[in-house]
Amino acid sequence: MLSPAGSVSSLRLEKDGALAWIIADNPARMNALTAEMWRTLPEHVSAAVGDPDVRVIILRGSGVKAFSAGADISEFESARSGDSAASYDALNDAAFNALISCPKPVIAMIHGFCLGGGLGIALCCDLRIADDASQYAIPAAKLGIGYNARWVRPILNAIPPARAKELLFTGRRFRSAEAEAMGLVNRLVATSELETATRALAAEIAGNAPLSVAAAKRVIDEIARHPETPDMAALDAAVAQCFASSDYAEGRRAFLEKRKPHFKGE
Repeated sequence: MLSPAGSVSSLRLEKDGALAWIIADNPARMNALTAEMWRTLPEHVSAAVGDPDVRVIILRGSGVKAFSAGADISEFESARSGDSAASYDALNDAAFNALISCPKPVIAMIHGFCLGGGLGIALCCDLRIADDASQYAIPAAKLGIGYNARWVRPILNAIPPARAKELLFTGRRFRSAEAEAMGLVNRLVATSELETATRALAAEIAGNAPLSVAAAKRVIDEIARHPETPDMAALDAAVAQCFASSDYAEGRRAFLEKRKPHFKGE
């Protein structure tokens, strides 16, 4: 069990071999995220990144009814009104940035409802695998909430602008097939197969060379964020690090010896 100091029971971090699971556990409110859960998420991401044994991070909700129904609206009157609204948004922003900037691959395993801030978190992950009973929405317009411009970028990384407008203008729920067609999720599977499929995907990634995966993630993210002015020197250095690594030598040997390579991330 991995757990940084100050963690809370409603958002926990569990280690399972090369996988780290960040689990929202608030079933009474469909795993809605309290302010304390938002505050704890960056700590859990940091702990998983700092553990050399962890190669893939997976986010999920407890049970099978919801990944997360979003921010806990019952707190909005006290925690997201007047002068406190900016502080609450800062918690959200820190959580989203922790996922966006995470150097290790992050997968969202989506059961059931994935709404509001829950969908925002899922869109900050690298990959999203979901069950065919899942539903998606960002109902900010139905609550009179202005959707922070910083949180639109992850939406646009997944879906075209016209679809993003439909998502935010209408606030309506999209069912799983429509969400897959528009690009909100990478893959749909049956509810009974979701965890098995997610573990298989994570294990496939974890079995590859960590430096190669990290370099690929950095290159893709940098070019996506700065298509006109990517930091090519930094990207070239990340790729060069792969060729200078002992893992590259191991990969060559394993190929010639017709065996599975054993990568160490160095």
